[in-house]
Amino acid sequence: MNPSGTEPLIRVSGLNKQYGNFALKDVSITVEPGEIVGFVGANGAGKTTTIKSILGLVPPDSGDGRILGVPIRDMGGPAGVAVKERVGTVFDAVGLPPSMHVRDAAAVMPRCFAHWDASLFDCLLGKAGIAPDRTVAELSRGMGMKLSLAIALSHDPRLLILDEATAGLDPMARDGILDTLRGFVSAGEDGGGPRGILMSSHITGDLERIADRVVCIDAGRIVFDRPKDEITDLMGIARCRAADVATIRGSGAYDPGSLRMIRGQYGTNVAVPDRFAFAEAFPDIPCDRMTLDDCMRFELKGEKL
Repeated sequence: MNPSGTEPLIRVSGLNKQYGNFALKDVSITVEPGEIVGFVGANGAGKTTTIKSILGLVPPDSGDGRILGVPIRDMGGPAGVAVKERVGTVFDAVGLPPSMHVRDAAAVMPRCFAHWDASLFDCLLGKAGIAPDRTVAELSRGMGMKLSLAIALSHDPRLLILDEATAGLDPMARDGILDTLRGFVSAGEDGGGPRGILMSSHITGDLERIADRVVCIDAGRIVFDRPKDEITDLMGIARCRAADVATIRGSGAYDPGSLRMIRGQYGTNVAVPDRFAFAEAFPDIPCDRMTLDDCMRFELKGEKL
């Protein structure tokens, strides 16, 4: 997806950070121009620490990274100020004083961002149904996320970094935000300059609909980094009896330890890399489509077959 010679919007390699009993361990992640990358993992797995390290908010102990071409270790200096103009961020809490009125936020933002688009911000507020006379404290979690996203989109960013941006939203509201995010990336492809998104979310259904690639982190380590279509369109779950597991193991079709399985009360589920090839090789064993949740479950809880 990366045009030849175009630098990734985010490129982090070998990132390490120790926090008491928790540590990021050799984390690498990339966002190419035109790409939406989903970032998944359990609470405390390291998603927010990774994002804050990318933004220069948390200095890494070791490792290398660049965001929009600028080293993440320089994000606190003049080069970082210029980069932050082109990065829209949404965290899991609104970064505005609780007593601030929405209309006051609209008045302050042009002083924070050189490319602030007041008309776009007003349009996004209108679509979200956020009244200017409301205070930040009066907004629900979902409305607060919509306000944060409106701010992030209104200063001409090239890159969006979203940490649980759809949390607290009802399905209809999430649909609207996903459409907005697709439009943001598409506008870059149509001549607005290359754009991309790094989006962490616990709502894996949203990522199945919008992500090009999914990165999973667990206990501070990257567990997998795969194209989303490889997971949802190609991989599968074989529904096996005990004899079926023995048949797969003894077939020689897969290297020992290359598959993962989860044992249940009534059978064993086996994750396979290509459900169509599996169906040809083992036509008597049912094999279903895999979801992103399934993939995470097998990677984090499965045992090797």
